[in-house]
Amino acid sequence: MQPAMPVRATTGPSGTPTPPGPPTPPGQPALAALPSQVDWPAMLGSALRGVGVGVHFQPIVDLVRGTVVGYEALARFDGYSVSDPLEWFAAAHRHGCGAQLESLTLRRALDSRDELPADTFLSVNIGPDVIADPVVQAVWSEHPSLSGVIIELTEHARIDSYEALQPILDRLRGVGALIALDDAGAGYAGLQHIVGIKPHLIKLDRRLIENIDCDETKRALVEMIGSFATRVHAEVLAEGIERSGELDTLVSLGVTMAQGYLLARPALPWADLDTDTSAHLKLRRFPVARDSLRLLTQDVVVVRDLTTAREAFAAEDADLDGEVVSAPLVVLVDAESRPVAVVGARGVQLADASTWIDQDTTVAHAAHRAVARIPAQRFDPLLCVDDGGRLVGAVPIERVVTYLADTRG
Repeated sequence: MQPAMPVRATTGPSGTPTPPGPPTPPGQPALAALPSQVDWPAMLGSALRGVGVGVHFQPIVDLVRGTVVGYEALARFDGYSVSDPLEWFAAAHRHGCGAQLESLTLRRALDSRDELPADTFLSVNIGPDVIADPVVQAVWSEHPSLSGVIIELTEHARIDSYEALQPILDRLRGVGALIALDDAGAGYAGLQHIVGIKPHLIKLDRRLIENIDCDETKRALVEMIGSFATRVHAEVLAEGIERSGELDTLVSLGVTMAQGYLLARPALPWADLDTDTSAHLKLRRFPVARDSLRLLTQDVVVVRDLTTAREAFAAEDADLDGEVVSAPLVVLVDAESRPVAVVGARGVQLADASTWIDQDTTVAHAAHRAVARIPAQRFDPLLCVDDGGRLVGAVPIERVVTYLADTRG
């Protein structure tokens, strides 16, 4: 989560501080106020009625393919004397309405899912101290499936008990959500959070990213966190990238996902990478590993409509004639040959960008990715894609296990 710009105070003609007023009409710039001048009860009351509360979306970029694969929903408070979301949520918790404000912005974010660009996921923020609050639970209950949603646990509240947090995290994982740890650092507490929460995604603190190209210590820390993440079956995302030197260094360290003002700013409705940035990323090619998934990829039945997909699966299944082999895999693709859904023994399963894996991923890393999935999907075949997200084939988990056993046993 990227911090907003600091708020500056304004004064009247005589130098007297300007008192806070009602929300500014939408579309007009708001005046800033000193903290002592802010009437938080009035502003929070207005915001909780929905006045001036919105959501912008910042792209999350796959650094390997140079494409947008997801969006983080970021709260915005327009027309008030304070615009920084961090100040708003801190004030809400001080005034006893933190869960209410977080549930409001969470609902606004999740309501946008129907408009999400194809083949992208949505990342939403929630505090670990309110994630199980009844008003937040009510929002979760409005969405029986959270497939394609990443839930970021924000850093503003301490976690007193990982055991108490696990039941709600397990329920959210059970309906398809993935869990992310926001603003992870290299300190002991940050590592404790990773072990205690077992997130699918670890977002690196902006303080680790800033000027990383000029700081060997930061490079070593990011490399260490990346290695640790691999061991605990998590992905790493760098946030707050503002300079090309930072981006190039992260690519060289093997970080595969990122967001930041250099790549794209939060916007409405859905920003994309500009052509130059995308081209720059594709020029910074990741080295192709000798033991990549290319070695294990096998062909699948590819179809372009669901009816044909079901018919193809039935035909493939009949062809087995009682043989004990892996179930046939039929993949539904879109007009650009990107995976949309998989038809298999468990029926139709959606295949958004969070379920794809680049064909140049190492077999070992792919194994870590697989076991990090929710139990129901843990042994599903890996859908391999090229730089453009186009399907090139699939790798059954059995082949991954056999390869690792043969080469490392």
